[in-house]
Amino acid sequence: MNITVFCSAADLDDRYTGPAREFAELIGRGGHTLVWGGSESGLMKVMADGVQDNGGRLVGISVEFLAAKARRDADEMVFAKDLAERKALLLARGDAVVVMVGGTGTLDEATEILELKKHGMHTKPVVLLNAAGFYDGLKQQFQRMEDEGFLPLPLTELVFFAEDGVGALAYLEESAGLE
Repeated sequence: MNITVFCSAADLDDRYTGPAREFAELIGRGGHTLVWGGSESGLMKVMADGVQDNGGRLVGISVEFLAAKARRDADEMVFAKDLAERKALLLARGDAVVVMVGGTGTLDEATEILELKKHGMHTKPVVLLNAAGFYDGLKQQFQRMEDEGFLPLPLTELVFFAEDGVGALAYLEESAGLE
């Protein structure tokens, strides 16, 4: 399975790198491919190292203006012309999507992926990996959106909130019929 992961390129503490490392190891050991932003820094590096060290493949999708920060030993590296094309390529190359901790760029990616799913533009499973409760507030906001009629489908059909990598991968494999 090709698992697209959106996450931060920032250096973060163990509350976030620990769960990322665990999830990356599970992806690699499971023989899956990480499709990610291609960066050789921060959480993106943690993910790529963990997947590669455990036998998984790496497909990086970066942007031309970040080419200098791209990982050089990925199995495949694609350079998009801009961030919009990058998001589209990341979604297209994955069989499933996992959103990990990140800043405004990660939040932008997450909301676009969910908006596309809401409108039936894709049916891929989407997981928010809620490391250290990072997405508790967003989960509460999504629940309010559902409760007040802003979502045209149940929240559980739109996104799955996983508390750890084991739960995230189990959900993805079940959704893909790989259990």
